Amino acid sequence: MKVEKLDIVRFAPRGKDSFYEAVINKVAAYFEENDISPYANSAMWWKTGIMASLYFVPYVLIVTGYAAGKLWLFFGLWFLMAIGMSGIGTAVMHDANHGTYSKDKKINNFISHILEIIGGYTVTWRIQHNVLHHTYTNVAGLDEDIDSIILLRLSPRQKRYWFHRYQYLYAWFFYMIMTLFWMTAKDYLQVIRYRHHDLLIKQKVSLNQAIFRITLYKVFYYGYIIVLPILFSGMPWYRVLMGFLFMHFSAGLFLSCVFQPSHVMEASAFASPIQTDGRKQMEDSWAVHEVANTTDFAPRNRALSWFIGGLNYQIEHHLFTGVCHVHYQRLAPIVRATAAEFGLPYHVQPTFRKALLEHARMLKKLGRE
Repeated sequence: MKVEKLDIVRFAPRGKDSFYEAVINKVAAYFEENDISPYANSAMWWKTGIMASLYFVPYVLIVTGYAAGKLWLFFGLWFLMAIGMSGIGTAVMHDANHGTYSKDKKINNFISHILEIIGGYTVTWRIQHNVLHHTYTNVAGLDEDIDSIILLRLSPRQKRYWFHRYQYLYAWFFYMIMTLFWMTAKDYLQVIRYRHHDLLIKQKVSLNQAIFRITLYKVFYYGYIIVLPILFSGMPWYRVLMGFLFMHFSAGLFLSCVFQPSHVMEASAFASPIQTDGRKQMEDSWAVHEVANTTDFAPRNRALSWFIGGLNYQIEHHLFTGVCHVHYQRLAPIVRATAAEFGLPYHVQPTFRKALLEHARMLKKLGRE
């Protein structure tokens, strides 16, 4: 296979006494003055146990036949698994794959592999999320979070087709099948593409190794999530399949509704690179670019923030990926004040509902302009 390195885009230098330098110093001072570790605390470990229980306890009840003949209970347990799956994704494996549980890389790596248990693959996730999305947020052609299927136009830099006019209506269906596609075909397609762009080498894995491991993980996943319930739940195979799909549709829709309002918003800059001395470069520094393309939401909703791993504080997360999400609420006022000092925007929606409405309006706008 011919290897073609990704067409890298560089950011403008941050400069001395820059916004990023200032906000880093202030946040560092916060942790030092309060004698707090930026890693996970005991509350985070309790949360991990709760999220895991929301997924695995309903599963055990399903497999042991507890819900046999009780249709509403049966599907209710699958829904609880969807909640647990979402919680594991946002509040457990997300932090682990960013290395924020502990200074010990082995602990982070161990916890990160809970992603394989719920059907994913850590290598492709880290490349898409940590490498591409966090580096090139909202840069068309590099950020795969917006480079989706042709039916969705998530950036004004992407080509518009006539059917995008209706995407604000049908996008939610594709959001629903997000995790189902991920657990079936996405990992395979990604790993081939990442090998093509020479992105696997930094993860210390070859294409053949990756495909073998993905296949092994998928066999394990579908074996315990579908085959065992068919054999032991006491429910017909088609109801098990319906429960499995119900779990994924619920989790996919919820997770998409958490991630999409953070970046695909009218307030986002969606800046594109310019040619400078024969290379592509962004006009802004990386930190300024992140602030301009990211939106916080529902900062006062503590229950939501707890459940989604602080991802409603998306600006703080993008600037401080090495800090555990349990600290974002305290960091938000520091980041907001520093942004104001430098005359930078700080996008925030007051509620989750308002953020979703604004995202829907952006989908409509992108489909018509």
